[in-house]
Amino acid sequence: MTGASGIIEIMGITIKSPSDIEGMRLACRLAAEVLDYLAPFVVAGVTTDRLDQLCHDYIVDVQGAIPAPLNYAPPGYKPYPKSICTSINQQVCHGIPSDRELKTGDIINCDITVIKNGWHGDTSRMFIVGEGSIAAKRLCSLTYEAMWRGIVKVRPGIKLGDIGHAIQTFVENQGLSVVREFCGHGIGRKFHEEPQVLHYGRPGTLETLVPGMCFTIEPMVNAGRREIKESGDGWTIVTKDRSLSAQWEHTILVTETGYEVLTLSAGSPALPAFMNAVAVPG
Repeated sequence: MTGASGIIEIMGITIKSPSDIEGMRLACRLAAEVLDYLAPFVVAGVTTDRLDQLCHDYIVDVQGAIPAPLNYAPPGYKPYPKSICTSINQQVCHGIPSDRELKTGDIINCDITVIKNGWHGDTSRMFIVGEGSIAAKRLCSLTYEAMWRGIVKVRPGIKLGDIGHAIQTFVENQGLSVVREFCGHGIGRKFHEEPQVLHYGRPGTLETLVPGMCFTIEPMVNAGRREIKESGDGWTIVTKDRSLSAQWEHTILVTETGYEVLTLSAGSPALPAFMNAVAVPG
């Protein structure tokens, strides 16, 4: 229904208008371009503080945008102190940049969210520092494919549970595990909106997708068991068994015929091989 503000909502989920979608496209394009800019700097010896500073300056000075994580404080959390999240090796998500230097063989997720003209664009990407191990490369590759296995399900009429089921089934068939405590989310004028987008579940369950919905798909996949814990800094989440964890994230728009990935960029990795056999709707 439409509230007094003119915002269209269905079961608490905001439906983006054509002008809203243009705002989202810009914010999401900028977020993806930050990752493209950052990629050459993710090398052995660089600190995650340095990566944070590079991103902050690029977002503020070049893009004229705002780094959404900086001082973000959802209920129950202290303000996040940095402009990006950097999660290394067994860190699952929300890693806080520090003076820690990256080493050859590390894997790192860099999570970028920018605010431009009031709209949020949210995306993350895995980087392997130097020559990673076979296991690390496999985890990053399969997590990337898992995200896309969920994305290709998106179209009007399907249920959110269909997305989660596709991701969970693929991941577990590879002998990996899906983190359940964190999920994708609606996004727009707010950083985190309804709906919650689980990366596990049963087909035919949860909310029905309609054109104009906008949300992230961002599976967190562990090489070991799915259990996690908070590291003690109030933000960083790690695997309980200290196994490696990987995550990828795109912001997705539900279109009249399927989906549009709003956070693709020139530097985005190639689509996984299975996509060659999948009709990609627009």
